Amino acid sequence: MTPRTIALAAFAALAFAATAVQAHDGTGGIKAEGSNTAMPDFDLVHARITTEGNVAVFHMAVSGKAGQSRPAATGKLAGSQVFAYVWPTSMDPAVVGFEPKAGILSMVITAHPDFDDTPLFDENGDGKLGNDGDIWHSHWVVLGPDDACGAGALKVIDIPEGAKPRLPVTWPGLPILIDSPGWDPVLDAETVEVRVPFSDISVVNAAKFDGVTSGLRVNANVHAPLLCVTDVFDVASGDLSLPGRVNE
Repeated sequence: MTPRTIALAAFAALAFAATAVQAHDGTGGIKAEGSNTAMPDFDLVHARITTEGNVAVFHMAVSGKAGQSRPAATGKLAGSQVFAYVWPTSMDPAVVGFEPKAGILSMVITAHPDFDDTPLFDENGDGKLGNDGDIWHSHWVVLGPDDACGAGALKVIDIPEGAKPRLPVTWPGLPILIDSPGWDPVLDAETVEVRVPFSDISVVNAAKFDGVTSGLRVNANVHAPLLCVTDVFDVASGDLSLPGRVNE
C-alpha cells in the first residue's frame, strides 16, 4: 500500500462512527448523510470544489450555523484543541510547495484560541500579528498516519529535527507540513467557503476530494507528533473515499 492509501484508510477508520443515518439535501459536489454529530455546525450537508478562471472555490454546507463552535481556551499550547473544516484532496503536495508525494494535501479552515499560526497576517485587525488564532483562517496541511496519535489516527506530518524539506514560502515556521497562505475564508449562515488562486488550475480540475469536519489536538510534548487528528465529527462521503469531482 502507498503512504496515501494507508493515510486514507486511517482517516476512514476514525470516521466509521460518523456514517449515514438519513439523507440531507445538498447542492452540487458530495451530498452528505445527516445527523452524524451532536454539533450541527459540523454536521455536513454537502462539500464541493468548483473553479472560476484560475481560482478554486472550496465550499461546504452544514446543518447548523457554520463556525459557531470554537475550542475552549486552555491558556497553553500543549494539549490545546483545534476545530477544522477540511477538504482532503488527491492533489500532490508539490503543487503548493511541499515535497512530492508527502501525504494527503488538504485545504483546512481552522480556529484555535491558544496559539497563532499565521504570522504574516493580522486577521482581527488590531495591529498585532500573533494573537488571532481564534479567528477562522485557512491553511494547506499534509496529513499522514501515526499510531502515536492513537490506533489508526492521522496527524499533520512532522518535520524531523534537522530536516530541511521543500516548504511553501508562507510556511509559518512550525515543525509540521503546514502552510499559512492567508486566503480569507467566509463563514456565512450554514456555509464555509474559501477562494484559492492557482497558477495552473488544471491540477485542481483533475483532482478528487472529500469533505470532513474534525477536531485536532496539540500533543502534550509539543512535537513528534505535534498535531493529531483526535476527532472526526463528520465525513461527506461517509468513508473518505474521495468521490468528489471538481465542477461536478
